[in-house]
Amino acid sequence: MQDCIFCKLVQGKIPCQKVYEDERVVAVRDINPQAPVHLLVLPRSHLENLLALDEAPDLGGHCLTVLGRLARQAGVAEAGFRVVVNTGAEGGQSVNHLHFHLLGGRAMGWPPG
Repeated sequence: MQDCIFCKLVQGKIPCQKVYEDERVVAVRDINPQAPVHLLVLPRSHLENLLALDEAPDLGGHCLTVLGRLARQAGVAEAGFRVVVNTGAEGGQSVNHLHFHLLGGRAMGWPPG
């Protein structure tokens, strides 16, 4: 998608702080962090949201594996962390490109809303 900011990030057209990349995903630091550790895992292919994983069913598992690696690298795996996937306007999705938030480094409250 030409106007998708996350597509531009994964293509290198917008500067960002990459922390990981492979042939399927790119992980970056969130520009508006909500926790001491706040990373985004972005599929390189444009999928609108979690429901679009029907088009690439093995991508979800790959993203979760990468999130686990990143949690370990960031030092939040032992204490705990949160993974968030917002889907749709009422779900809090602000960019229509599937992405996973990794949040850690502080206690997370519940309920999250």
